[in-house]
Amino acid sequence: MFNLIRRDAILQKRQLFVFMPFILFFIVMNTDPAFIFLVASIFIPFNAYAYDEKAETNVLLNSLPYTRKQIIASRYLGAIVYMGLSIGVTSIALFVLNKPFTITDVAIGSGLFLAFVALTFPLFYIFRGSITPVILITFIVLTGAAPPFVTFLAEQLPAFTDFIMSLSTPALYMGLASVIALLYAVSWSITTFIYQRKAF
Repeated sequence: MFNLIRRDAILQKRQLFVFMPFILFFIVMNTDPAFIFLVASIFIPFNAYAYDEKAETNVLLNSLPYTRKQIIASRYLGAIVYMGLSIGVTSIALFVLNKPFTITDVAIGSGLFLAFVALTFPLFYIFRGSITPVILITFIVLTGAAPPFVTFLAEQLPAFTDFIMSLSTPALYMGLASVIALLYAVSWSITTFIYQRKAF
C-alpha cells in the first residue's frame, strides 16, 4: 500500500516543481498562514485525482495485487502523509522568509483540509467524468464565502456563539478534532463502500 501512496508523488514529479513557486506566491502576497497551509496540503492529493481521471487509472489499479479497500486506504492515508509533508515544507518556507505563523494556523489549515477531503473524496467515485475542476472551483467559492457566512451565523445564533466562546481553548480544539476525525472516518467508509461496488 505504501507503493500506492508513493505513486502519487512519482506521477506528479514534474508538477512538484510548480509546488514551491505556487506556495511562495501566497507567502509573498502576505496571505493568511492558515490558508497557505490549506492550499499547500490540497496540491498533491487533488492533482493525483485529476491525473487518474484523465488516465482512467482505476482500471490499472484493479489489475494490480491490491484489494479495493487498500486502494481507498492509500488515498486517505496518502492525503494525511502529503498534508504533513506539505505543512513541513511550507513551515520552512515561512520561517526562511521571516513570515510569522503559529501552531493554531497549522491546526486550522490541516483541519480544514481534512474536512474538505472528507466531503469531496467520495464525489470522485460517485460521479463519472472529470469533476476535479468543479471541486476546485467550489473550494475557491467556499474560501471566499466562508468568512461572511460564519459572521452571519454568529450574529443570528448568539446563544451558540456564547457557548463556543465559553469553551476553553483545549476543549474547543479537542471537540473540533473529534468532529473532523469522525467525518474523515465516515467519508473513508462511504468511499470504500462505493468503490467496492463500482465497475471499471
